[in-house]
Amino acid sequence: MSCCHCPQLKLSSMTLFNKNEDIQTVLRCATFTRLISLFLQAVLNVVIPDHVADAFSPPRSEAPLLLDPLIEALFGGLSHWDAEHFLFIAERGYIYEHNFAFFPLFPFILRLLASTLLWPLCGFLTMRGRLIITVVIGNSFLFVLSAVALYSLSRIVLQERKLAFVAVMMYCLTPANVFMLAGYSETLFATLTFAGLWMLERRYTVGACLLFGFATGARANGLVNVGFLLYLTLQRCLARARAFNKVAEGVQYHNYIWELVRFAFTGAVYAALVALPFGLFQFYGFQTFCHPTSNQIPPALVNLAQHKGYRVADAASPKPKWCHWQIPLLYSYIQDVYWDVGFLRYFQWKQIPNFILALPVATLGFKALFIYITDNPVFCMYLGLGEKGNSKKIYGFCNPRVFVYIVHNTVLLLFGIFCMHVQVLTRFLASSSPVLYWVSGHLLFKYEPLLKEEKLFRSDQTQQKKNHKPGLRCFAGMWRNNPVFYLLMHWKTCSIYTQCILGYFISYWFLGLALHCNFLPWT
Repeated sequence: MSCCHCPQLKLSSMTLFNKNEDIQTVLRCATFTRLISLFLQAVLNVVIPDHVADAFSPPRSEAPLLLDPLIEALFGGLSHWDAEHFLFIAERGYIYEHNFAFFPLFPFILRLLASTLLWPLCGFLTMRGRLIITVVIGNSFLFVLSAVALYSLSRIVLQERKLAFVAVMMYCLTPANVFMLAGYSETLFATLTFAGLWMLERRYTVGACLLFGFATGARANGLVNVGFLLYLTLQRCLARARAFNKVAEGVQYHNYIWELVRFAFTGAVYAALVALPFGLFQFYGFQTFCHPTSNQIPPALVNLAQHKGYRVADAASPKPKWCHWQIPLLYSYIQDVYWDVGFLRYFQWKQIPNFILALPVATLGFKALFIYITDNPVFCMYLGLGEKGNSKKIYGFCNPRVFVYIVHNTVLLLFGIFCMHVQVLTRFLASSSPVLYWVSGHLLFKYEPLLKEEKLFRSDQTQQKKNHKPGLRCFAGMWRNNPVFYLLMHWKTCSIYTQCILGYFISYWFLGLALHCNFLPWT
């Protein structure tokens, strides 16, 4: 029998083709949404006047050059709110104490690219102008990469092609859209996190550890990714011990002891590698403010510090009080003093609008937890480490591999509600956990009859062969193979659940562009 008649090879070939075709559609859709977002933010930035906000606004270091007004008009909306901090750090470095709330990897990459790849434009654009272009190109490129990484991760974890595909299409319409486009570190963090999780699921543990370490260099909540490393490593250690016991036909406790010792050692190494960038950054802050040198700060920035009450490193001034702490963590001090972040501090009547703003993403997060626990009560009771739970073979959102992601998402959700400014919960979860997109896709499949149509997920190979126009083929294929776009085009016939979920994603997608890019409250 020839190989071409083997059913298993036919199935494998078709699976590979479907995956490649899905990735092509993901690339087109992610690119298309970036282009639309850039266009809309430029238009909205022109149509809606900027609000005069009491936000960080340092003086410009250079006089505008020829192309600076054009870049500011097209993409200036992407430099507002926290983006101003990242651009300032990329241009001037860490000068003010509160700048240390923003981790260094993202501004370092911006500065590197603006100083190298965009160096030929230095005669036409100031450093700030080149940094803004770097934000536009860099975050758009990273978003496309993160979409591919999320799809690859979803295929492995969910074991369900259709759900993985719909989930990543929802990601392309993420309610945190503006933060994935503007000068924020969310897109970089999402790319590193999703890619690291994919490598971890493929058992490339060292590579995953390195990516998680870089993610910690981009955002502080990268530290929480250690949980994935520890949990999956422990799970695999216990699986090996059980396998050895089966071979020995009895319980050999020394197998468990050896595996636990091995887990303790490797877990400590993994945790240290992930936490290393955080520790180094805190040490840099400690050296800067607790042992200051005579670095010269431009007078304009000194004047701003005096006017706004910002602290700069000064050998003649008393040391900040946090320098005398037993563990001098500058990041914790900044969150406490500058942003008033702490347990239950945001539970005030005046913050009710912000809690309403975070209500949709919180609802989906708790819904995901409820669905998973009710479907896997015994498995959850044993924390996914029992032999019974490991033998359960199901696919989709409720399969055993999703457990650790549910726990991770719930931890972030509870921390965000009780200990953070709750309005940032949407971008906090949307860039850190795939659960928001998985549960949205799961609910769409459960309650939307239109997704039962097999044509939405059918291979498009025959139709592609008939069309010899590459540009038209790519554009038509993106719409024809996209079930989420199909639902949007049939909005009136969709179920109420679909309208609520897609309505949330699309409204936040658009409102974020309109408000954030004009210095209106959407942070």
